[in-house]
Amino acid sequence: MPDQLRIIALLLSAVVVAIGVAVGGKFIGDGFRDGRAADRFVSVKGVAEREVTANLAVWPVRITETGDDLGATQSRLEQDVDALIVFLVGEGILQENILRGRAEVQDLLAQAYRPDGIEKGRYILAQTVTVRTDNVTLVDTAAARIGELVKMGVVFAETGGPSYVFTGLNEIKPDMIAEATKAAREGAQRFAEDSGSTVGAIRQANQGVFTIGPLVGWNSGNPAGAIEKRVRVVSTIDFFLRD
Repeated sequence: MPDQLRIIALLLSAVVVAIGVAVGGKFIGDGFRDGRAADRFVSVKGVAEREVTANLAVWPVRITETGDDLGATQSRLEQDVDALIVFLVGEGILQENILRGRAEVQDLLAQAYRPDGIEKGRYILAQTVTVRTDNVTLVDTAAARIGELVKMGVVFAETGGPSYVFTGLNEIKPDMIAEATKAAREGAQRFAEDSGSTVGAIRQANQGVFTIGPLVGWNSGNPAGAIEKRVRVVSTIDFFLRD
């Protein structure tokens, strides 16, 4: 009788162990299945673009004069700057939008290495007048006509011309991000359809960098010189995929 009880006890123990292994195997299987589901995602890019018009013009105009008499050279520089300001005002630019910078003087005889022939141009004087206005059309027109001063003997240093800036980026950012996210989800849905899946929640998102460039001619030498511009953002978003 004790032997029979011992055999029954061993059988019951074996049954309990078998049940435990089966249940444990189910949980492990569910864990692997859930893990694989969590790892299933697709990474897509969404693009959004806007065509905008610059609403701020910044135009530095630099005038230079050279001579061996400092006083006379400075006097000519002041006359050139006055002529420039009269021209700008005549083009419709307001006085308060014109900033006259300080005069800069370079004495070539004071340089460590003196160039030859400086006796006729010892001093180099320069002064920058900067226009800053939201009337970009006036600046664009004036910049195209400034050659009239060159005919009068005014010498300009190269400053690259006016820069036209769009300052309303913060106002259009939210809509553009939403548009880029929508475009990314549409791309993810096309991928999911091909793979027999559906798109789930966002796993990870990278907003991307906003770029502002000319509407045409992205490789032009002076992209800031375009009034009509294109704002662009490329967002990278990971979406979970579900069976």
